[in-house]
Amino acid sequence: MKLFDFDGTLVDSNGVWVKVDNTFLERRGLKATQEYSETVGHSIFPIAAQYTKDYYHLSEDPEAIMAEWTELGRAAYASQVPLKPGAKAYLDKCRAEGERMALLTACVPEFCQTAMDRLGLTDYFCQVIYVQKLGVEKRDPRAFTLALERLGEQGSACTLYEDSPGVCRTAKEAGLTVVGVYDPFYAHYEEEMRAFCHRYIKSFTELL
Repeated sequence: MKLFDFDGTLVDSNGVWVKVDNTFLERRGLKATQEYSETVGHSIFPIAAQYTKDYYHLSEDPEAIMAEWTELGRAAYASQVPLKPGAKAYLDKCRAEGERMALLTACVPEFCQTAMDRLGLTDYFCQVIYVQKLGVEKRDPRAFTLALERLGEQGSACTLYEDSPGVCRTAKEAGLTVVGVYDPFYAHYEEEMRAFCHRYIKSFTELL
């Protein structure tokens, strides 16, 4: 089985979240640090919101923070976020070869479904697993334990395509074959990812 991440892997959306974070913080006279950006990157909304509140000592509760993020991000997924080069062609290739495919994503469910519908991706996947609904971060080993249980698969039978270094490491430790996918957000980890991923690609066009 092939498992795909969404943000930063199939679609070029990490820049959206950089903009959302920057806008949210600028409204409060704050700036994102590297520590902050890397911690909330690919985290699930509730955990990221609580972290943001604690990190910047904000008065807003996590629900209000999430509501503001949702307002800022919704339009981009509805009309702007593009597919990465070669992504859909590779999904077509996998489907033609009879591969079973699923999506495992930390994306906000509403945003992910909106973008998938717009980009024509929905029918490729036998399941879409939202780690937000699992209640764990994607870097948490339990995310893969729970996802594999839902899919009825062993880690050794699955290949994950993912842009996040932390998630790639967790998946490898869970026994999956890991294909690291380049994304500008994690560009400074490229050498490290090439060292520990089973394969690293700059673009899905390399797999066609």
